[in-house]
Amino acid sequence: MAGTFSLRIVSPEGDVLKEDVEFVVLPGGLGELGILPNHAPLIAGMEIGVVRYTLNSSIKRAAVTGGFVEVIDNSVIVLADTAVLSQDVDVARAAEAKERAKKRLAERTNEIDVRRAEFALRRATARIEASEGKK
Repeated sequence: MAGTFSLRIVSPEGDVLKEDVEFVVLPGGLGELGILPNHAPLIAGMEIGVVRYTLNSSIKRAAVTGGFVEVIDNSVIVLADTAVLSQDVDVARAAEAKERAKKRLAERTNEIDVRRAEFALRRATARIEASEGKK
């Protein structure tokens, strides 16, 4: 296909996605990173967020919790700590996790692991945003 490249999203559990896509936007460490066909070779870190990709002129999404991306020879490989496609997100579970994390952060007792609660909040928010089609 002209104007496409291979996108593969992999997590420790295995392949999450393998498709030929037209465009990808990744949550990079310093902001979003857009990839088009024939992009220059690149290796970059990723943050917690939403991967957006265009497939057959339709925008699809996946939530990731960090990792790395490699771009080489019209191929993008996302090595994510965790990844879930938007249609596979358990929205109710993510909403519960978000509320639990918010509650823990609001309490801020010595027994609360603040960094872990912040991570849980960001992960839950990314999953909800991926499922709702938000950026």
